[in-house]
Amino acid sequence: MLRRFTRLCVRLVERYLPDPFLFAVLLTFVVFIMGLIWTPSGPLEMIRHWGNGFWGLLDFTMQMVLILVLGHALARAPSVERALKAVAGLTRDPGKALMLTTFVATVASWISWGFGLVVGALFAREVSKRVPDVDYRLLVAGAYSGFLVWHGGLSGSVPLKLATDDQFGVMVPTSDTLFAAFNLVPVIVLAVTLPFLIRWMQPPRPERVTVRPELLQEDASGLSGADDSAETPAERLETSAAISLVTAAMGLIFILWFFVEKGFQLDLNIINFIFLMAGIALHRTPRRYLAAISEAVRKAGGIVLQFPFYAGIMGMMASSGLGEKISELFVSISNETTFPLFTFLSAGLVNLFVPSGGGQWAVQGPIMLAAGEALGVDPAKTAMAVAWGDAWTNMIQPFWALPLLAIARLKARDIMGYCVVVLLYSGLVIGLSFLLL
Repeated sequence: MLRRFTRLCVRLVERYLPDPFLFAVLLTFVVFIMGLIWTPSGPLEMIRHWGNGFWGLLDFTMQMVLILVLGHALARAPSVERALKAVAGLTRDPGKALMLTTFVATVASWISWGFGLVVGALFAREVSKRVPDVDYRLLVAGAYSGFLVWHGGLSGSVPLKLATDDQFGVMVPTSDTLFAAFNLVPVIVLAVTLPFLIRWMQPPRPERVTVRPELLQEDASGLSGADDSAETPAERLETSAAISLVTAAMGLIFILWFFVEKGFQLDLNIINFIFLMAGIALHRTPRRYLAAISEAVRKAGGIVLQFPFYAGIMGMMASSGLGEKISELFVSISNETTFPLFTFLSAGLVNLFVPSGGGQWAVQGPIMLAAGEALGVDPAKTAMAVAWGDAWTNMIQPFWALPLLAIARLKARDIMGYCVVVLLYSGLVIGLSFLLL
């Protein structure tokens, strides 16, 4: 039954899902038309909202790109790669390989979304080398499904922003959001059960699409060019382990000071700083770290191109009032018990148009916090409902799959059919968590 439904989803997605950039452009047209229908804005006003919002997420875009680039560079450190290879060698069974990949990606995504996407893709490649009869598309889909838990993890932009910025008149420590039971329960349940779901979707052996050998070849322009030869004083500095170690030591001192001074209050900047210093230390020389960063930057091209379009969509939704109307629709059918559930569902819908946790929080945050306060709902739970909704529909929003797909050398339509099944299952788990806890 599950395999037949999965096969149907895969076929529909392969046939109808456009390229992620075209997907963003089409969503722009959809929001433009919705704004004309459901808000007082006319065509010229909607275009003005779009253009004014186009560059509205530049700061946040840089933070997101850095999380991806620094996470990718850290994952490409020799010690991290050796660990991935060692874990990948634990099984030769296709079903167990699917489960292992999904679990590793889930844990890594909980640590950091950028790290999780990169580790998931690299781990899937390593596993496919050792288990050649595994379905490569499903393997990479399993790696991407681990991304579900990112907004309930240490790099979740909504809880981190809420812990460091009283933009909407409220600040909530991460102990009440990330480490609360209503957040930890769905994280644990998904981490345990998603590997089984991915395994159960495994097609029969004759129908499996195994990896092509050329997909597993490393980029010729990757880290192979980062040798340690040095003939000039400048080159000796570039290959100096001492410089990297001193820099990392200074960074470690700052990190320790930060946590002593502020407690365990994570934000995007300190996470990026930790990843930067860890990468510098583990790559050992400036030359090797620069090579890793150069490789990582190429994977971020899709995000850099598409983020302005999604910022434009956010501009239309925020300035026209469309985002407010969508949120108010769900609020109008909520009570104190169902409000977190409907907040989660509304956030999942808005995320299709604004696939940015920070951007979506800017649109929905003030509306949902005010409504939740009126109903007597804890702002921590309201915020995490928005956060989980943002993460949930990423399973059918190809935007964040771009870096993973670039590493795995697949297209969005290769994995999104499987992700539809993951979306339906995870929606049940997360929704029940907010309804019952």
